[in-house]
Formats: sequence, C-alpha cells, structure tokens
Amino acid sequence: MTKTRLEAFSDGVIAIIITIMVLQLKIPHSTSWVDIKPLFPVLTCYLMSFIMIGIYWGNHHHLIHAVEQVNSKMLWANMHLLFWLSLVPFATEWMGETNFDRIAVAVYAVLLDMCGIAYFILLKMIMKTHSHDPALYGPLKKQGKKGMLSALLYTLAIPAAFIHPLISGILYLCVAVLWWMPDRNIEQNIKNH
Repeated sequence: MTKTRLEAFSDGVIAIIITIMVLQLKIPHSTSWVDIKPLFPVLTCYLMSFIMIGIYWGNHHHLIHAVEQVNSKMLWANMHLLFWLSLVPFATEWMGETNFDRIAVAVYAVLLDMCGIAYFILLKMIMKTHSHDPALYGPLKKQGKKGMLSALLYTLAIPAAFIHPLISGILYLCVAVLWWMPDRNIEQNIKNH
C-alpha cells in the first residue's frame, strides 16, 4: 500500500467522524433562551472534540507525509488509531447530554488517553521503519516525548473528573495546546529531502 492510500483512507474516516459529531447536534424547537440554554454543554463538547480531532488530523497528516514507505505494522497501527478516534462522537454526545457528568468526563478522558496511546504506537511503528533516516528519526523521537506527556495528562484527567470535571477539561486543553501546531522539524525534514 502506498502512503497516499493510507492518507486518503485516514482523511475519509476522520471526515466521517466529524460529520457524525455534527449530526448529533439537536436543533432547538424555538428561539427562546429556555430552549437554547441546554444546548451549551453539547456545543461545548462538540467544539472541544472538533478541535481534538482536528489536531489529530493535522499531526497525522504531517506524520504520514514524512513516511517513505508503508508496511503492515504501520497500517494496523493506523487502523488502531482510527478505531479509537471513531469512538469520539459517542463520548462527546454522552458528555454533552449528561451536562459533564463525572463518569462521562472520565470515560472521555479514557478515550482521549487511548487515542494518544494509539498515535504513540503508530509513531513507534514509523520510527522502526525509518530508523535509518537520522533527519526524520530525531523529530519523531521528540514527538514521542510529547506523546508520553500527553498520556500522563490524559491519565491524570481520569481521576480528576471525579474531583471536578473542570480539572479534566483543563488537562484536555493542556494537551491540545501541546499538539496544536504540528512539529515543524518534520516539515523541515520534508523540505530538505
């Protein structure tokens, strides 16, 4: 399989995930504040998940763009990541519909943790395949460190949800800021080669 097919398939799955999330939004039956106010938790969850999926998409795009060849380990690691990402609409709707219930927020944290771990596994598979390329291996190793920090923050967000869901939300935000911009070292390596 070529990396182009892997990218196209992944882009398609991610586009479907975002579409499912937006289709889960319910339209208010009137324009009164009473009917609109309950939608704010749902819209907040949608916005947060949209940003998270967008961050995964951007970083995934840069990661796969740097790949020279795709092997079966990378293919299955990518499928593993897409599986966990595909569950984001479910957790998003549950968290919004329950108005940030502690259990729903903790489940969302577990899901984000699994997405992060899956991305880390994909990264490791790519690093093994491209260990001969020191210009690429260095930036990928740096992403691995960000991945470990992300997993730690997501893991902390799980019990934090039971203390107060807002603490988990702050931890999600910290991870989003950490990954907001894809690693410029990968971009630089692509331009140089």
